[in-house]
Amino acid sequence: MQTVKKLVLQNREIILLGTAHISKESMEEADRSIREMKPDCVAVELDEQRYKSMQDPESWKNLDIVKVLKEKRGFIMLANLVLGSFQRRMGSDVGVKPGDEMRAAVAAAKEEDIPVVLVDRPIQTTLRRAWARNSFWGKIKLLSALFAAAFEKDEISAEDIENLKRSSEMDSMMGELADYLPTVKTVLIDERDRYLASRIWEAKGNKVLAVLGAGHLPGVEAHLNKIAAGEANCDTSDIENVPTPGIGSKIAGWIFPLVLSALIIAGFFINGAQASLDMLIRWVLWNGSLAALGTLLALGHPLAIITGFVGAPLGTINPFLAVGLFTGLVQAWIRKPKVEDMESLADDAASLKGLYKNRIGRVLLVFFLSSLGGAIGNFIAVPALVGSLLR
Repeated sequence: MQTVKKLVLQNREIILLGTAHISKESMEEADRSIREMKPDCVAVELDEQRYKSMQDPESWKNLDIVKVLKEKRGFIMLANLVLGSFQRRMGSDVGVKPGDEMRAAVAAAKEEDIPVVLVDRPIQTTLRRAWARNSFWGKIKLLSALFAAAFEKDEISAEDIENLKRSSEMDSMMGELADYLPTVKTVLIDERDRYLASRIWEAKGNKVLAVLGAGHLPGVEAHLNKIAAGEANCDTSDIENVPTPGIGSKIAGWIFPLVLSALIIAGFFINGAQASLDMLIRWVLWNGSLAALGTLLALGHPLAIITGFVGAPLGTINPFLAVGLFTGLVQAWIRKPKVEDMESLADDAASLKGLYKNRIGRVLLVFFLSSLGGAIGNFIAVPALVGSLLR
C-alpha cells in the first residue's frame, strides 16, 4: 500500500497520507510532508473530543461515572478504555503515544500557519453505533475481542507497526474483522471512510493534505472519486447519529418478560399454583444468583452483590431498567471514586489487575459482569422452566 496518494479532482489536489497511529516513522513523515508540500489546508483524522483530549490530557479528572451509568454509556466507556489501553501498550513498546502522528501534523501545520480541519466522526457516535447495531451475541464477541487484545502480553516491534501500513497486512486484518464482526467493520471502517472523504472534500483550498490511518486510504480514495464524478454527495446525516430502536427492537425488549409470564401462567394451569410458584422461584434464583455472582467476581461491595440479586429480576421484567445500572450505582455510592482514580484510569485500564484496583474501573466491572451474569441466568432459566413444564 502506498502511504501517499495524490489525487487531482475537479482542478483540486488532494493528498492522502497513510499512517500507523503509533509509529515514529509516521510522525516524521507527517511533519515532513506538511513542511515540504505547503498545502492550503491540513485535514487530520480526529474529532473534536479527541482533539480536546489531546490538548488537555487532564480531562479524565472531570469524569462523572454516575452520569455515565445513568446515560447508559457504561459498555461504551469500558470498550473505549480497553481499546485505548491496547493502543497505549502498543505505543509504549516502540516509544510512541497513540495519535502522536496527528499531534505532529497539527503542530507542523500551526508552525507553518496552515489551517487545520478535523475530519473524523465523533468517537462516541462511532462506538455507540457499533454497539447499537450489534446483536447481543455480537456485543459479547466485540467486548471479548477488545479484552483479548487489551490484555495480550506479546511484545510489538517497530517493524510490526510499520507493517500495518502495507496492503497485504491491512487487507488481512480487515478481512478477519469483516468475517468475525461484519457489523463492527461496517461502522468502524466503511462508514468512517465515507465520512472522512466527505469532510476532506469540504475542506477549503485547492491543495489539501489529509493525514489518515493507512487502512482508510482505499475507501476514502474511492469515495472521493465518486464525489468528484457526481456519483455521491457529502451528505452524511444518515451515519451521524445513533440509530433509534425500530419497532422490532422495541418489541424484542418485551419478548423475554412475555415468554417468562406465559411459562409461569402455563405452569399454573397445567400443574397448579405450587408448580407455578416453583417456576417463579427457580427463575429468580437463576437470574438473581448469576447477577450476584457476576458482581462478586468483580469484587463488588456486599451491598452491590445483594443489589444484583434483587435487581436482576426487576431489570428483566422492565426492559428500561438494567441490573448493571443498579449494581454500578451502589458500588459508586459506597466506594466513591477519588481524584487519583480519575488520574490513573487510562493507565490502570491496561491490565485486569489495574481495572480492579481503580475504583472507576471496579464500578465498570461491576456494571458489566452483573449484567452479563443476569443475561446468562435468563438464558439458562428459560429451558429449565420449559423442561419443568413438560415433566
